[in-house]
Amino acid sequence: MTTIRIQPITAAAFAPFGELLCAKAAPDKLINQGRCERHHALATVQRGDGEAIISLFRSEAVSLPYECTLLERHPLGSQAFMPLGPDPWLSVVAPDEDGMPGQPLAFLVPAGMGINLHAGIWHGVLTPLENPADFLVVDREGDGVNLQEVLIPAVTITA
Repeated sequence: MTTIRIQPITAAAFAPFGELLCAKAAPDKLINQGRCERHHALATVQRGDGEAIISLFRSEAVSLPYECTLLERHPLGSQAFMPLGPDPWLSVVAPDEDGMPGQPLAFLVPAGMGINLHAGIWHGVLTPLENPADFLVVDREGDGVNLQEVLIPAVTITA
């Protein structure tokens, strides 16, 4: 069994897999009579021939050490996850190696930060760490097979 350690998430470390969804150091502009900061176009929704949809996902929490045995990907569109609660969560991703997932990486995503996974990126299932959590999800719906799942040898994720 492989064991990996959770690493802090940074834009540079996560760039091969997608974008971070969080406020920039300075807003792009102020709107609503100067009362609202707009942090514009943090990510792009990749949707091919489908439509961009918004969903709510509700996930049970996991505890560490966590055993990851399932990875999935969406080859026809991106998938964004924005937590709606106050707790950190875990993002497990893996590079593609000839159509199969390579060695997974685990990122600690702080409370209030979301991610946008590029189309075709292997990733684990939602993994809130402290409490069950709701996530606002933006992804693709339309014709074609947009979900591939694979069982992998267990990877134990630790702090």
